[in-house]
Amino acid sequence: MMQNQELKIYNTLTKKNEKFEPLHAPFVGMYVCGPTVYSNAHLGNCRTFVSFDIVFRYLLHCGYKVRYVRNITDAGHLENDADVGEDKIGKKAKLEQLEPMEIVQRYTVDFHNVLQLFNTLPPSIEPTATGHIIEQIEMTKTIIKNGYGYELDGTVYFDVEKFSKEYPYTQLSGRNLEELLNNTRDLGGQNEKKGRLDFALWIKAKPEHIMHWPSPWGEGFPGWHIECSAMSSKYLGSEFDIHGGGMDLIPTHHTNEIAQNIACHHKAPARYWIHTNMLTVNGQKMSKSLGNSFLPHELFTGNHSLLERGYSPMTVRFFMLQAHYRSTLDFSNEALQAAEKGFVRLMNAMKLIGDLKTSNVSTFNIQQLTSNMYAALNDDFNTPIALAHLFDAVRIINSVNDGKETITQEDKNILQKLMNDFVFDIFGLKEENTQNSNKIDGLMELIFDIRNQAKANKDFRTSDGIRDSLKSIGFEIKDGKEGTSYTMNN
Repeated sequence: MMQNQELKIYNTLTKKNEKFEPLHAPFVGMYVCGPTVYSNAHLGNCRTFVSFDIVFRYLLHCGYKVRYVRNITDAGHLENDADVGEDKIGKKAKLEQLEPMEIVQRYTVDFHNVLQLFNTLPPSIEPTATGHIIEQIEMTKTIIKNGYGYELDGTVYFDVEKFSKEYPYTQLSGRNLEELLNNTRDLGGQNEKKGRLDFALWIKAKPEHIMHWPSPWGEGFPGWHIECSAMSSKYLGSEFDIHGGGMDLIPTHHTNEIAQNIACHHKAPARYWIHTNMLTVNGQKMSKSLGNSFLPHELFTGNHSLLERGYSPMTVRFFMLQAHYRSTLDFSNEALQAAEKGFVRLMNAMKLIGDLKTSNVSTFNIQQLTSNMYAALNDDFNTPIALAHLFDAVRIINSVNDGKETITQEDKNILQKLMNDFVFDIFGLKEENTQNSNKIDGLMELIFDIRNQAKANKDFRTSDGIRDSLKSIGFEIKDGKEGTSYTMNN
């Protein structure tokens, strides 16, 4: 990290930017709520996990030793995020006449494959809910012992109203507790609960429920919220540094996690809460009901009525970087095509930087550029501002390459490292279609030979025609002392 600069993070819990001070520096514990693996990974998931990949990468870059825990929910997540109804995985298993773990395996593999396409780093630990049933039972027992849980006919509930008299239950969401109580609808099977807001820690399994385990309260399965509390506590301790997820998790899942941890460990789990915003398509919220929702593979192939064509994973990742993680991200063909051009321009500059000729003087301030880029990411991981400064560097590279500006060897070395650090290590971008690029390079060499032969024969009509035709389809060629080179502009 740049000297005299400190990382600040917007903390959802306090609603303000705060200086990042890890509990046990240089060690950092980060927990991010992972997917419920009953269907293909959707773009909302991907946006969240790409955002936290940037956080993870930047913390590593700054020298922190990060334990990044991201769970897999493979049990206990019921329809409509409620405490009654069918388990999402169990329901899918019944529909497809498969074992629930077949569903889990299929969609966990899909999730990993999609994130690999986006070039995200794997977490340090990826625990599953079904692998931590004992820990969830033990945590539930402690919550009951501490007076915040109670059993009703094999189901254990968390006593929200008792808890809220002692602790600010709605601090994370900022909601009014009285309004929540008045607006909570009556649900069948829940009329015996002490309070309307009480949520299930352990749920009694009905005979038709596929996934269930023995417990002190009979056969059942864990509630959705207890799994994250149990797994984060196991691997990061009762108090750790960062907890993250999508903003849709704030009102119930993360609010209830905090309550569970305080009821069990007498302290909130995380010091900094980070939440990503939602996706929109052409200004509308992305949803299946509106027909404007598409999966990552549809985005990559273009096989969707709203897409003019496909866009590569790195183009989409670059596109995601153009919006701050706390801002909405609006998908449109125009925006994706603009991102594609920006990504190609950036990659072209990365190819040029190593061959820049050096001089005795630099005509720009490399230290200021470096400071600007770090300042952006230190301001709550502000990737769009950092990208803007990165393209200041692209302009410099192109200008030096064209002979309009000069650079010293020392500044060239600093600039090259800076670009590699930000483009590849922090932003996680990479070259795409290497095999195709090699074929294009070979084809362009053949075209250059034909053009050079035409020039040698003073057939300038043919040589200029080749140049102009290439330009019209996005290939800009340059003749220099060391031969002819090209760049691709989409």
